[in-house]
Amino acid sequence: MALHHVSHGEGTPVLAVHGWTPDHRLMTGCLEPVFADLPGYRRIYPDLPGMGRSPAGAIDSSDGVLDALLSFVDETIGDEPFLLVGESYGGYLARTVAARRPEQVLGLGLICPIGVAVENASRTVPEHVVLQSTPGLLDGLDARIAEDYREIAVVQTPETLRAFLSDVAPGLAAADAEAMARIRKNWTLSTAPESGPAYERPTLILCGRQDSSTGYADQWALLPHYPRASYVVLDAAGHNLQLEQPALFAAHVQEWLRRVSLEAT
Repeated sequence: MALHHVSHGEGTPVLAVHGWTPDHRLMTGCLEPVFADLPGYRRIYPDLPGMGRSPAGAIDSSDGVLDALLSFVDETIGDEPFLLVGESYGGYLARTVAARRPEQVLGLGLICPIGVAVENASRTVPEHVVLQSTPGLLDGLDARIAEDYREIAVVQTPETLRAFLSDVAPGLAAADAEAMARIRKNWTLSTAPESGPAYERPTLILCGRQDSSTGYADQWALLPHYPRASYVVLDAAGHNLQLEQPALFAAHVQEWLRRVSLEAT
């Protein structure tokens, strides 16, 4: 299955995998500013099956989504070494790609990833809180978009709303709800990402202290499997950490890129 994708730049491939429901814009919005002054990277942003402009076909499980992503790697990157970034559900998939191809994946970056507990009901997460809000911010906004933003945003300001409207909301509107409901019934991968040998290359696990979707505690349990991991928890950051703490997000991603580049030399 061909996945729709966009690509920017030339050089070492960087595959960026978005989370559940949004599309590639979730990743281009936060990562392209990071790479603006970093030549030598080819950033590749696919839409996962059933999301964005990628059809789901007959896929009915996360195993099927993973197979489509691995086929995309074969078609787009081939045998070339690459860096891998995954957000939320995309982080769950990315960990499995790294497990399947540890010699090809030069470094693994995880943004608010699903932790050891895959299903929502089993996760250790804090209650949703709003730490900063702007009066009248959502006045006149479409009710569905406003609710999608409100239920996840910890820092509710004009800046985070603009980023949400450009990076997140379009993907939410484009998702194939029927296909996603079908896949959601078989959401847990048949083989857990950490069931094999440890992944021993530079890793970043970046979490939000107020993330009420995937939390930050379940990710700590991943550390034994990633002995080269930096585990970072940012305050005043929820599941859209990259929108709420963009400067710190960029700094940690750049530091991870430096570690990967040093390892490769």
